[in-house]
Amino acid sequence: MSRDPRDLIAAAPMHWRQVAVVALCIALNALDGFDVLSISFASPGIAAEWGIDRAALGVVLSMELFGMAAGSVLIGNVADRIGRRPVILGCLLVMMAGMFAAAMANGVTWLLLARLATGLGIGGMLSSTSAMVAEFSNDRRQGMASAFNIAGYSTGAILGGLVASALLTGSGDWRTVFFFGGIMTAAALPLAIWLLPESIDSLVARRPAGAVARINATLAKLRHQPIDTLPAPSPQAARPSIVTLFSGGYAGATLLLTVAYFAQIMLFYFIVKWTPKIVVDMGFTAAQAGHVLVAANVGNLAGAVLIGLAVQRSSARPLVIAAMIVAFAATGLFGLGPHELTRLSITAGIAAFFINTGVVGLYPILARTFPTSLRATGTGFVIGLGRGGSAVGPMIVGALFERGTGLLPVSLLMGAGGLVAATMLLLLPFASTRN
Repeated sequence: MSRDPRDLIAAAPMHWRQVAVVALCIALNALDGFDVLSISFASPGIAAEWGIDRAALGVVLSMELFGMAAGSVLIGNVADRIGRRPVILGCLLVMMAGMFAAAMANGVTWLLLARLATGLGIGGMLSSTSAMVAEFSNDRRQGMASAFNIAGYSTGAILGGLVASALLTGSGDWRTVFFFGGIMTAAALPLAIWLLPESIDSLVARRPAGAVARINATLAKLRHQPIDTLPAPSPQAARPSIVTLFSGGYAGATLLLTVAYFAQIMLFYFIVKWTPKIVVDMGFTAAQAGHVLVAANVGNLAGAVLIGLAVQRSSARPLVIAAMIVAFAATGLFGLGPHELTRLSITAGIAAFFINTGVVGLYPILARTFPTSLRATGTGFVIGLGRGGSAVGPMIVGALFERGTGLLPVSLLMGAGGLVAATMLLLLPFASTRN
């Protein structure tokens, strides 16, 4: 038969096994959300136990972001070369090891190395699951599934935050937060081995030995007819390398999307990384600060769900641009710093809503910009450099606070990232014809 199996996936209603793949990837990103934010929940206790100042704490808060940058760029490219499934499983192992190592840390250096390792796994996971979700979704649901996949991050942060607050209230030991994350990551590994097949798109693009048999095994589970041969390779197929991202056809879009993600994610991590310490410094307990961070992540989740539903009916780009602009004003509102817990929670939630709408809305745009053979590489590069650059954000904030800069000017400075990101997306149509 000459049918292209990718066309079958794109046109047919989604089988429950496709839904299961998407759901599992969302769950894995929920683990990412908790694993990344675990250091935020633990940071007040770490600072108190080890006596480190806010500038040093900014380095601790940023370390896994550097790991995520390296993991997204390097491991995302590996996923285009060897497949999505083995990379996802490997990243789970690395994340598990990093979380348990952080729980056993007895000094800043050990903790920094543990968080770096955790970030490597998370970065590779995010780029790989983003590609997997796009490739197991049909055309009608791809934008929504891509957005909901990233919404898993906020879901994990909310549920994990509630657990972390309870753990901190019960034991007062920040190490229990990392132990919990390691146990949950370990529990996800057998589920991933059982439920995740290799992406058909990836098999067609890479054409490894036995690809037809593996594709047919997946097609049979999805109730589609088998194929006899692989579709003919496209003569214009993009080679999965970072160099390709800067060829004539992709260079402009790659640069604009990288700057947009960099600016928006820096703003995102200002809220999620520094909120607990800001609230504790106002005189509240670490557990109360955890509840404010949970409120912010409720805003994150609401924004992600809204943009996921909206992109089914309209273009993502104008919606995302509007959210980024409003995020600047909402971050300024948070920067006014009302010294009352309910109002702190509300302002954090509002800011996070618009900030994360902008972040999550970038993922459907990424999926449309890069073809299958370059999807994990392109997505990994954009989010890798973005997250790597954004790792500087918490350190800048820590240095500014250490110099006595107030919350409002810091918030407005970080909020300006939303304006920069919106500008990049306004320019995107001039660099790419696929958005």
